[in-house]
Amino acid sequence: MSEEKFDLPHASPVVPAMLTGDSPIQFQCHKGISCFNACCKNIDIQLTPYDILRLKKRLNISADEFLPKYTFPFEIDAHGLPGVKLAPVEGGSACQFMTDEGCSVYEDRPTSCRYYPLGLLSMRKKGASVDEQSYALVVEDHCKGHLEERSLTVDEYREEQGLKEYDDHTRGWRQLILKKKSAGPAIGKPSQLSLQLFFMASYHIDQFQKFVTSEQFLANYDLDPGQLEKLKTDQLGVIDFGVRFLKQVLFGEETVPVQADAARKREEHIKKRAQEAHEIARAQAELATKQAGKEGT
Repeated sequence: MSEEKFDLPHASPVVPAMLTGDSPIQFQCHKGISCFNACCKNIDIQLTPYDILRLKKRLNISADEFLPKYTFPFEIDAHGLPGVKLAPVEGGSACQFMTDEGCSVYEDRPTSCRYYPLGLLSMRKKGASVDEQSYALVVEDHCKGHLEERSLTVDEYREEQGLKEYDDHTRGWRQLILKKKSAGPAIGKPSQLSLQLFFMASYHIDQFQKFVTSEQFLANYDLDPGQLEKLKTDQLGVIDFGVRFLKQVLFGEETVPVQADAARKREEHIKKRAQEAHEIARAQAELATKQAGKEGT
């Protein structure tokens, strides 16, 4: 019997029928339609690492600036796996990027916006190493795009919306989350450090780039010169590396080679710190004894 797990990009009403790439749909959205911008007035948009990369580049700001201004945190699962959603306008529910003319960041809009009115379904069968993708139709009362006389297949719609590039750069990260959800108790609750690393590798791309190219990281992990150079110059490569690294952090997979003498160096460092702490404690005790002797005379 197969075990199925679904990952919908938004919490809209979904028609139960599962669709494939060849399935026909009837839909069109354009400025002249009566419901234009309606879906942008009440948003619930989970962001992927690639979404954040595209948007922060579009706005020409760092992740430090983007995350607090344009996102808010939420928990993806019961174990507190961190996610981020697009933050609406202050005091409202509309998207910050909505204008009367439509989306102001349309060329770099998030994956969920591109998929609408489709929901992406990720399914992993028990024992399978990868997920299978299918789709479901999202039908909301306010949306009149379903009444437009235009028919095309799911794959044609995905191509029209530029989704191949987004899916290619998000698939590994989505599979990571799906594996975490599917494993459940077998993996257990990640440590606080693991959750922090997940957040940094997934969303705080600038900080993660500095982390994986730091002397401390390179002292523990064995990266070849070509890979290191790519991490220093290509944030898309940083995202891909983040997925590899998180497989090691969350599931113990050996995806990033560890330096041969890293364990020995860590042990020596721990011993050194312990010895230093012992010496400090002894010095403090001696000082306290001397002080007590002076007070007693």
